[in-house]
Amino acid sequence: MTGGNGRDSTSAERIRVLRDRLIEAALPHVPFDGWSEKALLSAAADIGLERGDVHAAFADPPRDSVSHFADWTDRRMLARLDEATLDGLKIREVITLAVQVRLEELAAHREAVRHAFGFLSLPGNHALGVQCLCRTVDEIWHAAGDASTDFSYYTKRGLLAAVLGSTMLYWLEDRSEEYADTRAFLDRRIGDVMLIPKLRGRIQDAASRLTAPCRSMFRRATRAS
Repeated sequence: MTGGNGRDSTSAERIRVLRDRLIEAALPHVPFDGWSEKALLSAAADIGLERGDVHAAFADPPRDSVSHFADWTDRRMLARLDEATLDGLKIREVITLAVQVRLEELAAHREAVRHAFGFLSLPGNHALGVQCLCRTVDEIWHAAGDASTDFSYYTKRGLLAAVLGSTMLYWLEDRSEEYADTRAFLDRRIGDVMLIPKLRGRIQDAASRLTAPCRSMFRRATRAS
C-alpha cells in the first residue's frame, strides 16, 4: 500500500511539473491564441516536448490549463508569503499582502489573465471559475491564520472572493503608476471584509446568498477528500 501511494505521489508530481513547464511556456502565446490547445502546442514545441505531452498533461486543454494557471499562481503567491515576515501583522495586513503578491506575480501576464477571465465568463465555465476563486481565497485565509469553523468561515471566504474578483478586474484596466490605484481600491475593499464582526447580524442573509457557490464547492471538496 505504501509503495503504491508513493508511486501515485511521484506520478502526480511529475504531471504537476509537466503542467508547470507547459503553462510557463504558453504564457507568451496566450495573448495571441487564448487558453487553447494551439497555445499549448506552441509552448510544447518551444521547450522540446511533443503533442502527446500536452494531452498527457491536460485532458481538456483549455479548461485544464486555465485551472492549472490559477493553481500555479496560488503556489507562487504562497511561496512568496512563506518567505515574508508575517509575525506581528494583522489579519487585514496579511490578506492585503497576499492579494498584492498575487498581482505582482501576474504583472507580466495581464493579457493571459484577461483571456482567463474571458474564458471563465463563457457559458459552461462559471463553475470552474468559482472553483478556482474559492480555492484561492481559502489559501489566503489559511495563510492569514484563520481558524474559524462557524458561519463566519463561509462569510469571510465569500466576501474575499468578491474582493479578489473585483480587484482583479480593476487591476486589468489600471494604468496608474505601479498600480497605485489598484492598491487603494484593494485597501478599501479589504476594509469592508474586516467589518464582518461588527456587521454580522445585518449581513448574514445577504452573505448567505453571496457565499452559496463557495459553500457548496467547499462541501463537495470535503466529501471528496
